[in-house]
Amino acid sequence: MIIGDRLRDMREQKKLSQGDIEKRTGLLRCYISRVENGHTVPAIESLEKLARALEVPLYHLFYDGDEPPKPPNLPKRKSSDDIAWGSTGKDARYLNKLRRLLGKTEEEDRKLLLYMAQKMARPRAGRATSN
Repeated sequence: MIIGDRLRDMREQKKLSQGDIEKRTGLLRCYISRVENGHTVPAIESLEKLARALEVPLYHLFYDGDEPPKPPNLPKRKSSDDIAWGSTGKDARYLNKLRRLLGKTEEEDRKLLLYMAQKMARPRAGRATSN
């Protein structure tokens, strides 16, 4: 489907001229003509204005029917918890083992390990950091 053809058909069905659409949208008539003839691809903001001018929901510009189309069955996106390090696989097993072992250590030893980890994680002057 070419959006320009669809816009022209809808405009003509409502017996509106390009000038009428120009007045309703604030878009220039020459721009509306270029869109209808396929010379210009309108931005989403322009499509919203055109849909309002034609008094139809935006989806009507792309879909022929009374109800919006059913959304496609897309795979579920991963949440930030799924993406986080240590949430799955080998990393999760490593993190659980570390957690178990840290739970068995004394408070002073845990503080020392944390201090050492912080020193090791901080970039040193003159050493290239890899991002």
